[in-house]
Amino acid sequence: MNKSELIDAIAKDAGITKVAAKAALESFMSNVTSTLQQKDGKISLVGFGTFSVAERAARQGINPATKMPIKIAAKKVAKFKAGAELSTAVAGAGDKKKKK
Repeated sequence: MNKSELIDAIAKDAGITKVAAKAALESFMSNVTSTLQQKDGKISLVGFGTFSVAERAARQGINPATKMPIKIAAKKVAKFKAGAELSTAVAGAGDKKKKK
């Protein structure tokens, strides 16, 4: 599913226009981004999951083209950990396909 398909699905499920659904989705993404940019940014949606920031340490890597060692700088990355309800729903999705 891409962004436009998600907007269509939100509009249909919520009974709102696509314009309103697009505004809601963009607001959600903007708020997640701005929260994660804060020092201790973390968003927990009970049952769905948690968005957080993790710090990756600097490390040694290998340039695949030259096979020479390179230094990979430390950086912050966005993480998502699925909640229990989402994990259960996804795990059960395979069972539903097999039963058909």
